[in-house]
Amino acid sequence: MTLLENLAKKAVQSCEIPKQLFNEYGVKRGLRNDDFSGVLVGLTHIGNVVGYDKKDGALVPREGELYYRGYELKDLANGFMSAGRHGFEETAYLLLTGQLPNADELSAFNDLLGEESELPPFFSKNMILSLRGRDVMNMLARSVLGLYAADEEAENFDEVNLIKQAVSLIAKFPVIVAYAYYGMRHSFQRKSLIIRHPQKDLSLAENFLYMLKGNDYTKLEADLLDLSLVIHAEHGGGNNSTFTTRLVSSAQTDTYSAIASALGSLKGGLHGGANLKVIDMMDNIKENVKDWGDKKEVTEYLLKMLNKQAFDKTGKIYGIGHAIYTLSDPRAVLLKEKARELAAEKDRMDEFKLYELIEELAPEVFYQFKGENAKVICANVDFYSGFVYQCIKIPKEIYTPIFAVARIAGWAAHRIEEVTFSSRRIIRPAYKCVIDRSTYLPLESR
Repeated sequence: MTLLENLAKKAVQSCEIPKQLFNEYGVKRGLRNDDFSGVLVGLTHIGNVVGYDKKDGALVPREGELYYRGYELKDLANGFMSAGRHGFEETAYLLLTGQLPNADELSAFNDLLGEESELPPFFSKNMILSLRGRDVMNMLARSVLGLYAADEEAENFDEVNLIKQAVSLIAKFPVIVAYAYYGMRHSFQRKSLIIRHPQKDLSLAENFLYMLKGNDYTKLEADLLDLSLVIHAEHGGGNNSTFTTRLVSSAQTDTYSAIASALGSLKGGLHGGANLKVIDMMDNIKENVKDWGDKKEVTEYLLKMLNKQAFDKTGKIYGIGHAIYTLSDPRAVLLKEKARELAAEKDRMDEFKLYELIEELAPEVFYQFKGENAKVICANVDFYSGFVYQCIKIPKEIYTPIFAVARIAGWAAHRIEEVTFSSRRIIRPAYKCVIDRSTYLPLESR
């Protein structure tokens, strides 16, 4: 056994805690109550996630709803889509200010985003392209920390400066992600390095596609990406990356450190990387299910997955189920309708119908597998988002970074709320130490 292997073995052994102790001390593992609802740790004006009602102490399933600053997501989305315009910019304005902009305010905000999309001099070369990276999320986090050095007011907590930093990061995220992707591709895949400068007359979604693909995108593709950005922009204060933002911000650290921490959270496979697992799962199902329209055959394969006999043998159906949503995820509902249009445009309706069939069958199969104690589950937003990105021909390496391009708006709003009008107490949960006391022995006696 090598020294590192020996150290690793001892480290793991030192972490073992009997499971019964968690119940004995009433530990809320994962900050979850016994009914799997989240432990209430704060108050917010920003986002509200509704997936169930509570009646007589029990959770009652209901259709999911998501609110941004009191406005229901579907109303916001239908509002800008019916008017034929993109909505991410006004959504970001709403999240930051608590108000929907009028036409003049939105125009001025868009102009400001255009101005702030420019990266500092030599930043692209020195921070993104010269410092090679294998993962776009890590390159994005590194770049955010690099922006600290370019901001002479990085430690200024004045409300105007906080807003300036927020708008700057919202504007710069798609630029950094596009450049980081091409830098990674050039360094490790020996492909052409392509740098396109953002165009100030395009929406943020259009700009992102332009920097990735040039002018090779359709209006429907841009509309779908904009909708995806809107539905990922915010999801309440309890999701892991937003809570990370608030946790780190409560220590009164700078904006760039807080957002870099949130990126580290979002990168995790249990958070922002879930749609990649859906794509891999669907590829596996398409290979192993002969008739994509045969309910019996699809059901049998899903049962194999739950029994850890198929796909990655984890017993999971990825993209199905959510911590809060029960009967439906409103983000998935919105994305699914537009995804149907995109599937028709790209001649991929057979695949889309397979997605629909799995969405229909998975809750039944889960109930069949788990029995009467099974949770009520539905398709979540990750179930369709990967399919949408695949149809738009967005590289897999930036599926999770797209999530960050959207969620930076929510993170920034929560940071401002945390450092200005929260309790201004550092967030410090408690951990009970359950190890026995030891007597110190001199080195020669051990």
